[in-house]
Amino acid sequence: MKTAARRPALLFALGGLFAGLGLEAQQSQSESAPAAEQANRAAPPKPMRSRVSPGVAAGRLRKRVAPEYPQKARDNRIQGTVVLKARISTEGDVAELWVVSGDPALAAAAIEAVKQWKYKPFSLNGQPVEIETTIQVNFTLSG
Repeated sequence: MKTAARRPALLFALGGLFAGLGLEAQQSQSESAPAAEQANRAAPPKPMRSRVSPGVAAGRLRKRVAPEYPQKARDNRIQGTVVLKARISTEGDVAELWVVSGDPALAAAAIEAVKQWKYKPFSLNGQPVEIETTIQVNFTLSG
């Protein structure tokens, strides 16, 4: 019985606390819906992403940094191609890289070089888009 008698007093006290903080204890959904719609309109849309061929991406490359041949790979006469999957940002920067294939002794050097590459930004229907493409980095020993 004592608990039931306390509930209204407790609810009244919590209501006063919320009011003192400038908050309402309960808010109807009709009051919160316009605020949520406003927030959704104000949020910038996520950039679209498109897949382009390696040839098209290579044609828009502005800055290419050659990889440094790892000394350990050179000493062991390791050669080959490292294939990377890349996400290029709407600004033309390399945003993410994943190794698809290639010798692990060469992969880190390929990633370090490609991270520095810059592309002319891509757009679709006048809107900036992120792109995904495949990049091949060749390592060849001379002589």
